[in-house]
Amino acid sequence: MNYYELLFTTMSAEDYQQDLLINALGEIGFDTFEELDFGFKAYIPASDFNQEKLDNELATYKDMFSFSYEILLIPQKNWNEVWESNFEPIEIKDQIFVRATFHQPQPEFPYEIVIDPKMAFGTGHHQTTSMMLELMLENNFENKKVLDMGCGTGILAIMASKLKGAIITAIDYDPVCYESTIENAQLNHIDNIIAICGSKEAIPDEECDIILANINRNILLDQIERYVEVLKNNGEIYFSGFYETPDLAIIVEAASNYGLKYINHKMNKDWVAAKFIKE
Repeated sequence: MNYYELLFTTMSAEDYQQDLLINALGEIGFDTFEELDFGFKAYIPASDFNQEKLDNELATYKDMFSFSYEILLIPQKNWNEVWESNFEPIEIKDQIFVRATFHQPQPEFPYEIVIDPKMAFGTGHHQTTSMMLELMLENNFENKKVLDMGCGTGILAIMASKLKGAIITAIDYDPVCYESTIENAQLNHIDNIIAICGSKEAIPDEECDIILANINRNILLDQIERYVEVLKNNGEIYFSGFYETPDLAIIVEAASNYGLKYINHKMNKDWVAAKFIKE
């Protein structure tokens, strides 16, 4: 699969303005982002790229602050080279070490996750993924049945397994993410992750104890009813992929309409990860 790389230059923009652009791009199919000193790179499958949609989405921000972008077509065969040149290992709370296959192991960490960098979102570098990992560290996954929606590389599903989750179902609509999840599960010697390619319609009619959903606000709002249908009473949901303002209040209100009680949330650069319980 070929991808388009958009290089955004936002020298005069504040961090929150750059995040606004990233969020807007996520709404129209961009699935991977790399932050730079002077801006960021955004990636989208070539088959999903629509210039008219892009222009319409960015029009809102052109009068708010200054930015520019360049478009480059990246053949699939070059993607691993791109990731390997930029992918650095990360640490989460001195507990989790996320590395690629070409990095040295760090056995002093209680949890190590190996991710083969490909065109799939979720390496732990983005604030939403790292906050979800932090929330997972703070809660009990042992013997729990877990659903990971929008699994990307499978990083959260892998962490759920390392936290002694019983069975983890990982779902993503992108075939690259589906394949990446299977491969990364194997790299981490995990055999209790069931990967499925699809969206909310692919969620099995089976109850689960915990749902992980790191996607974006609109998709969460669209899928939340289905999540509640398969979540056990007193089950937990961890949402991320949205901002504190105005998104968190919108998510909390929608969740309450389906019997989900807001518990708490983390925030990093205006991005939010929140915990809910089904009452």
